[in-house]
Amino acid sequence: MTETTAIRTLSERIQANVARVIIGKEKAIELALVALFCEGHLLAEDVPGTGKTMLTRALAASVGAGFNRIQFTPDLLPTDVTGVSIFNLKSQTFEFRAGPIMGNIVLADEINRATPRTQSALLEAMEERQVTVDGVAHKLPRPFLVLATQNPIEQEGTFPLPEAQLDRFFLKLGLGYPSVEDEDAMLARLQHGHPIESLTHVATPEELLAVQQQVRAIHVTDDVRRYVAELVHATRRHPDAAIGASPRGSIALFRAAQALAGIRGRGYVIPDDVKQVAQPVLGHRIILKPESHLRGRTAEQIVKSVLEQVAAPVEAGAK
Repeated sequence: MTETTAIRTLSERIQANVARVIIGKEKAIELALVALFCEGHLLAEDVPGTGKTMLTRALAASVGAGFNRIQFTPDLLPTDVTGVSIFNLKSQTFEFRAGPIMGNIVLADEINRATPRTQSALLEAMEERQVTVDGVAHKLPRPFLVLATQNPIEQEGTFPLPEAQLDRFFLKLGLGYPSVEDEDAMLARLQHGHPIESLTHVATPEELLAVQQQVRAIHVTDDVRRYVAELVHATRRHPDAAIGASPRGSIALFRAAQALAGIRGRGYVIPDDVKQVAQPVLGHRIILKPESHLRGRTAEQIVKSVLEQVAAPVEAGAK
């Protein structure tokens, strides 16, 4: 089995499994797999009840790895996330009791309901794959992914994620309301029980780690790589942007395009791959100027404008 075939085969198995729970959201499932195959953290934002938590649970259930869930609330403390050192009277030493962040796939549910102090407890874990408690660093298991959900900032009782936190999320997606047909199918499927309860894993952690390495081998031509860099730089020069996408964003865009190409059965990236992941990868990394925000401009409009302005390579050769 070639590397490209292995990526596509695993993606088809996981997509089919998740689709048993999430109906009519093939694009969102595909984007979630892009993040999963790049070992990138995923942020799902939408109004309550649209299936954000269910999508992350279904992804975790599809991979036979350690899964922990953290329900973020205003009274949650940083040590409730990372863990704490407790003095053992018998041994006269401090022992580390791991928090729920010490898992392979961690669901951070309603992450923006926690205070900024608690939100910041995730920064080191998401970037360095470790947590430091009382001066001692504790490595996190691999694979390690944070799948976070949040309600729109306009909802009551939410705290906006700081820019440094947002930038650590590989991509951001929304689910939206289902169509009438999809909602009808959902009601029929849920009549006798929820399919999430019977969902079994269709992939192992070893398979996932192997695919994550294979994604990095997807060929990217010099022209396409340059196209990625030019798109990111264009977000920084846009008149409506106070802050454009970071270098971390360009790396994420590059990797996401590789993953999408592999999921679709190609061993090389084409410009359309870059275009299709640009919005979810770059949109949440752009900070608007106050006056642009008042005029009703959005980060999504900036990304769309940049895609229209920057010329894509005419040809991207396959290797």
